[in-house]
Amino acid sequence: MINPDFQKHQNSQPQILIVDDQKTLRLVLRKAIEKQGYQVVEACNGQHCLDICQKQRPDMILLDAMMPGMNGFECSIKLQALMGEDCPPILMVTVLDDQESVERALRVGASDYITKPINWDILARRVNRLLTSGWAILELRSQIKRECRLTVGLETANRELQSLVSSDVLTKVASRSYFNEYSEREWKRLQKYKLPLSLILCKIDFSNLDYQVKDEYLRQIADTICNCKKRSTDFVARYNDEEFVIILANTQTEEAAEVVQTIQNSIKALDIESKLLDINFGIASTIPSNESCLLKLVKNAEKQLTIKNYCLMQQDADVY
Repeated sequence: MINPDFQKHQNSQPQILIVDDQKTLRLVLRKAIEKQGYQVVEACNGQHCLDICQKQRPDMILLDAMMPGMNGFECSIKLQALMGEDCPPILMVTVLDDQESVERALRVGASDYITKPINWDILARRVNRLLTSGWAILELRSQIKRECRLTVGLETANRELQSLVSSDVLTKVASRSYFNEYSEREWKRLQKYKLPLSLILCKIDFSNLDYQVKDEYLRQIADTICNCKKRSTDFVARYNDEEFVIILANTQTEEAAEVVQTIQNSIKALDIESKLLDINFGIASTIPSNESCLLKLVKNAEKQLTIKNYCLMQQDADVY
């Protein structure tokens, strides 16, 4: 009878395709198999078998090895080519009981074999076993596909999460946490080649602005700073609530001052009332070494903020 564990996972009765050129034997096999509770489809030769399998996938194929024209061995090879990994288990039926024929049957893709005259008890057990193993293989493949989809989903979620972590939600520039990660890598890289690093700190002081207006100004200023980058390697991040930081690799103080001037001129062109905010810039430059660190560079830039305010409407700005 049908294995209950197998039947539990099936929405309908398993279907077995009987392929044999002898009508009488097909009738006997049909009665024996239907008695076990299975559905039966018949094919009178190898080509008929292929035609049926192109339209529907049986759960198992009971294939006679010795048929005129296309024999069972040739049919099995073509079934593998036609259906690939979706090819159902094949039980080869043959009068040949020599080892060479058995090896040939297994070599061309048969899952098992049974010889004529057929022992009906052995046939029932082998059919049940092949159906059960066939279901197990399908379930395993389905599980692998589900796990692959889950893995892809997790990877996508991780990338999205990484993007959220690395970007400031409001201004879309790099976040403070990503600035810490990036600046540490850049410090080590420039230290290795003994190249200069400049840091620009931009502090914005708002005058009693509501949050919506303030956020809009921050977005505009962030976009302006990004548009003023001279090189694709220039790095912009939101350092604090009202502060931006710019890292300029292989850049001296004089070049950093030119970037500040460009940013100032571009911000002046925005539709922002100068009475509503002041913008201060601080510049610090160094050649990374073991005796210094990025935190000291940031503190040096912060000190420059206290020396002179770079007001939005100031005509002649001095850069420190």
